[in-house]
Parts: sequence; C-alpha cells; structure tokens
Amino acid sequence: MSGDGGLEARRWRASHLDQRDVDGRGTSGASLETPPAGERLVVVGHGMAATRLVEGLVAGGYAGHVTVLGDEPVPAYNRILLSAVLEGTHAPDALTLRSPDWYAGRGIDLRTGTRVLAVDREHGDVMLVDGTLVPFDRLVLATGSIPTLPPIRGLVRHDGSLHPRVHAFRSLADCEGLLAATPGARRAVVVGGGLLGLQVARALSLRGVATEVVEGAEHVLHRQVSAPAGKVLARSLTRLGTTVYTGARVVRLHEHGGPEAGVGLRLDTGVVLDTDLVVLTAGGRPSTALARGAGLEVRRGVVVDDHLTSPTDPRVHAIGDCAEHRGVTTGFVPPAWEQAQLLAARLCGADVVHEGSRSVARLRATDLDVAVLGDPVGEEGEVVEVSNPVAGKHSRLVVRDGVIVAAALVGDLSRVGLITQHYDRGTVLGVREPGDLLLPDPVSEPPVLPDAAEVCACAGVSAGEVRGCSSLEHLRETTRATTGCGGCEQACVTLLGDRARLEGVS
Repeated sequence: MSGDGGLEARRWRASHLDQRDVDGRGTSGASLETPPAGERLVVVGHGMAATRLVEGLVAGGYAGHVTVLGDEPVPAYNRILLSAVLEGTHAPDALTLRSPDWYAGRGIDLRTGTRVLAVDREHGDVMLVDGTLVPFDRLVLATGSIPTLPPIRGLVRHDGSLHPRVHAFRSLADCEGLLAATPGARRAVVVGGGLLGLQVARALSLRGVATEVVEGAEHVLHRQVSAPAGKVLARSLTRLGTTVYTGARVVRLHEHGGPEAGVGLRLDTGVVLDTDLVVLTAGGRPSTALARGAGLEVRRGVVVDDHLTSPTDPRVHAIGDCAEHRGVTTGFVPPAWEQAQLLAARLCGADVVHEGSRSVARLRATDLDVAVLGDPVGEEGEVVEVSNPVAGKHSRLVVRDGVIVAAALVGDLSRVGLITQHYDRGTVLGVREPGDLLLPDPVSEPPVLPDAAEVCACAGVSAGEVRGCSSLEHLRETTRATTGCGGCEQACVTLLGDRARLEGVS
C-alpha cells in the first residue's frame, strides 16, 4: 500500500477512466428512469445471485458497463450441488453457471480471484486487496454468507487455521479438499443436522464412510420440519447407515496420538465419537463486513427497501443471502434469484418493486427427499398431517382460511408440484382437499400436470414452459430450470417427453 499521496493519485486516475458502453444494447421494458449509457455498475460477489443478476441485465439490454468481482479463482458455480459432487453424481465442471467467454462475449468485465478490501462511497470506488481501485456509479452487494464456527475447543489451531482433520463445506475448494481426504477415511462426523448436513452425511455414506450426524436441537431439520417429520428423517438415515445424535453438542476435539490416529469428539452428553474426518455444516450468517465498513445500514443483513436499495445510499443495492428486506434474511436460491431478476429489471428501467420472497427449500440426496414451503413449524393455522414412519414418509400442510400457507413433505414428493401451485396462488381449498392432497393417488396412470403447475421452484418455471422447450439444454438456457437445487430434473425430463401423452388429454 502506498501513502496518502499515492492513494489520492490512484483515486484521481480511477475517477477519470474512460467510460465504456457494454455493446450498444438499448434498454427495454416499462421505463422507470432510463439509466445513463455510460453508467459504471460494479457487482461485488460472483455467486448464484450475482450470475442471475447479470443474466437479467443482459436480457434487459442494460446499457452501462458492468464489472463483476469474485473472490474465488473460478467462475460462478451452483453451490447447491456441491453435495452432489461429493456424492459422485455430478462432476465439478458441470456446476459452472456461465463461462468466462460468456461474460467476455457480452462486454462484461469479470474478475475472478479478486478480493474486495473496502467500499468508499464518498469517492465512489471499491478498493481491492492489491490496492487497485474500481470506480462505480452504482454498486450491487451480492456477498452471500460466511460460515459460522461452532464453539468447539481444539477446532482451531494457534495460527487460526482449522485442525487438519476438520473441513468446512461452503465452497468448491472445500468440497475438493474433502474429496481428497475421503479415500483414507473410515469414519466421519458431520456437525449440524440441517439441509446441508444431511446432504453431506448421505454423500459420505454413499462413498463408504461410516458417518454420524450431531445436531444440537431435538431433531434434524428443526428449522424446517416438525418433530415427527424429523424423527422420520432420522429413522430413514439410520436405515441408510448413518447414525444420528440429536439434543447433543460437540464441545471438544482432541487428538489420539500421531497424525494417522484420527481424533475424538466429546459431546456434552459425555459420549466420545472417534473419527477420521469432521465436517462443519452448522450454518452461516450474512456477509456484511463491507457494508458496515462503508457506513451502510446493517442489521442481521444489509438493509434494503422494496427497490432492493440501501436506505443509506440510493446508489447501493444488495441481493441474496447478504440482504435483509423487511426484517427478513434468506439463505435459499429461489428468493435470491427472485431478487436478482427484479433488480435487473429495475436497473434496465422497469417499474417493479419487491414485496417479499416466498421460502422454498429442497433437500437433494440419494434416497432422501424433502421439500419445504414457507414455515411449517412456526406458521399459524390448522395442521393436516399424514405419517408413515415405516415407509419413511411424513407430510404436513398448514392451512388458514382454506389456503395452504406452509407445507413440509418428507419421503414422498409426488404431489409437490400441485401443492406448490396451490401455495403460490393462494387457492381456497374445500374441506376435504387438504387431506386428499396428502393421500396417494388411486389412479395407476400418473396424472398429467397442468401447464400452470410449477415444476422448478428455484427458477419459478411452470410445466407449460418446460413443455415449450425442445430439449433439456434448451430448457436450462432459456429458463434456468434444473440449475438450482436440481431436484426437478427428472420431472423436467418426463415433461419434455409428455407431448404425445398430452395430445390425448382433454
């Protein structure tokens, strides 16, 4: 870093950089306020939300110059499918969302392996760790979330690094590190029984590693499902070879001896688990350090209004996991993509507002199926439940004034499309309909989904939109269906082959 004089000189040069138009594209859509053609838009973060934002800007004909700053050395990828890479069902390169050539071909300045040190709103620039200044007229924070380390003694070494037997699981590098460690491991302990924890546990089990899950709450997925559903999941995991400890916390990690001896994890119940690998999946929190340092309003996340704009500075926006809208932060793909699309439309001149995101979560793991709509644990209303623990199935609808306001489906997702359609539309159901929705269909021939039924919850794609595509690749390119959690892929493949059947359906 240079002294103040050098810093000011670089600021002056940065403020006088030539303004470049992206590629002559014009704006489209209902005009709210046409952005200037030379506007410099900087996106801090290069994850799933940022990629969706850039796609929306390209589709909407945004006329400014876009710079995307990502701290990972690789192009943006689908983080939701990292557990599928660990499981072995996806190759790492299959997770890439857009190639560097895609960005270059559209005049977008993509900089990977670039870490942002600070945002200076007064001078209108972003400083990188190497001292480079990137000027902006408008800034979008899409910094995501950062993992939280559980308070376990011995977890972190004196130099601040994790114990070599301990692995986080948030990035592609984390996944590759865990994959490299797996061949020599016989036992693994996953700390955290949330969606990610169960996916990682299932993946390690499929790789032949005896896996145990430790969850501090009284049942797994305690934020998403009720206690009976959590017990059904735990029973299914046990049947699949994974031991589950609930109502217990890891308090200490200790070494058994040499580097080949593994480690022991002591629980607050007194139980000691001997293991070769420890995987941390105990959650994360919004990444807000840059926003705080820039003097923006921050609570749990970076506060934004219905335009996804900071109330502190109209030039600054936030989307995805780092954003807090109407007091709510979210860690799921569908709301992040929804925010990204809406902000892209606004930046292209459309008069649209963000009224809140629906919460849709899916667990993706072989032989484990879970879908959650809304908050089936905390939402008030009449509860309709059907449970079959022997078969590993549990379904719960929360109904208020005849409308489904939340749902959790465990083990059987055959009706998730229809239930999601009712949930999204606020359909007023008859007295018998909620219960009928949870019962198996007596007709041997599977029902044909109506065109309006939602198939891909992550991208909000309907059955009709899927059927309108010529191939799976065409579907992914035009709608982004199957590129989120991936749980809809089989349904989309089936729908793409449904045309002949549909011709005979009145």
